Amino acid sequence: MKKIGIIVAIFFFGKIAAQQDSVAVYKKRVLERTEVDFLSSYYIQNGDNASVTGGIGNEHLTDVASTIVISLPINADDVLTIDAGFSAYSSASSSNGNPFDATGASGNGYDEDDDDDDDDYDDKSAAVAGITGSPWVASSGASKSDVWTTINGDYAHTSDDRNFNWNVNASFSAEYDYTSVGFGGGIVKQFNEKNTSLGLSTKVYLDNWSPIYPTELKSYKQVNGNLNQGFFNGVTILDQNGNPSTNWRPLNGFDPIQDKTRNTYSASLSFSQILSKNAQISIFLDVVNQQGWLANPLQRVYFADVANYYIGNANSIPNYTSKKNTDVFQLADDIERLPSSRMKTPLGMRFNYYVNEAFVIRTYYRYYFDDWGLTSHTASIEVPVKISDTFTFYPSYRYYTQTAADYFAPFDQHLSTDRYYTSDYDLSEFSANQFGFGVSYTDIFASKHVWKLGLKSVDLRLYKYDRNSTFSASIVNVGFKFVMD
Repeated sequence: MKKIGIIVAIFFFGKIAAQQDSVAVYKKRVLERTEVDFLSSYYIQNGDNASVTGGIGNEHLTDVASTIVISLPINADDVLTIDAGFSAYSSASSSNGNPFDATGASGNGYDEDDDDDDDDYDDKSAAVAGITGSPWVASSGASKSDVWTTINGDYAHTSDDRNFNWNVNASFSAEYDYTSVGFGGGIVKQFNEKNTSLGLSTKVYLDNWSPIYPTELKSYKQVNGNLNQGFFNGVTILDQNGNPSTNWRPLNGFDPIQDKTRNTYSASLSFSQILSKNAQISIFLDVVNQQGWLANPLQRVYFADVANYYIGNANSIPNYTSKKNTDVFQLADDIERLPSSRMKTPLGMRFNYYVNEAFVIRTYYRYYFDDWGLTSHTASIEVPVKISDTFTFYPSYRYYTQTAADYFAPFDQHLSTDRYYTSDYDLSEFSANQFGFGVSYTDIFASKHVWKLGLKSVDLRLYKYDRNSTFSASIVNVGFKFVMD
């Protein structure tokens, strides 16, 4: 499951330009012509703390995403914006929902859709001698790759005096194990000759899981714990010493999730003030409440007070947590389980300062806290450098730090008596640095054309992200903005 997502928001605020003659009054349109944006990105990450395999393992992932955004002027005051996109990824960690696919154990008939509502099963599928798996080796399971698709619509209206704006929006997105429907709206009011603005917006997401479970847990449930049937037929389970055993049992016999919904409700308040001809400040406050199944059913958890059991090469058990292990896999004790509600509160500010025609300083700070015990600080700076009428460079830096959530523990350190538990390192304590660089080309006259579209701008951004752990990522974003003739 990839919770990786693409959100593109385009806001158009125009100044009033009135021209009076003896016949009519001219009102400048909020958006003069149809605009079309093409956005693409390539993302790659690596790490050693895969949550699907309980906090250790290969986190290699690649993602290619594309989005098209079309902004249509309905009339002088109204703009309709529609964007649609997809994100296609391949993930080593997600592939290990069924780590045994690498040897074909599940390829001989095992139903690999992993839908918990499907009870079909081929007893011969796992009866293959010597099957292996490893948290460090990507399998060929069905969950190795996925495509996330989304479509969003936004309708915005601006008052005649251009001091008030309202908008409504709706969205839909889907991937292999998850669907989401969203809707919301907002208002923005400008005061003090447009030097001050106040905004309020709300958003609701109604989401549903189609749960994918780790193969051994799903299989155990399907055969009612009989380790001589189904996937386990003919498969040798090993204890910590490498000896054959039939004692493995997931916690409480494994209880699949009952509530497959995840609903999110958010409200945002923003304030912006022009301090001088060179300086502007904005402050924002968000309140986000989530309800439902907030854990990921594909992510394993291992308990320190429960015996360990494996499938694969007994000789590799002592090196299980090492990348040298390529042929043994530890059977899960349970999936991660988290509270059914979460309240998040980000509070932040932006300060932008116009130095001169060549330099602008853009700064950002955000403080975040929630009722899971996680707090974080984010600070960033970007300094656009205009080197000509058409080219601008964008160096940037971002620093992030967070505390661990109350329910996090590393691999094999939770206790089976815990009520909630996760080994997802996104909920661990860490700090991160991100360095960025970009360049943009702007042609205000849109003189270059593709069909009936005039090229208004091209934007290229590159970012390098590193945590103070083994995790790192890189991303390249490319954007093209056109105006319709």
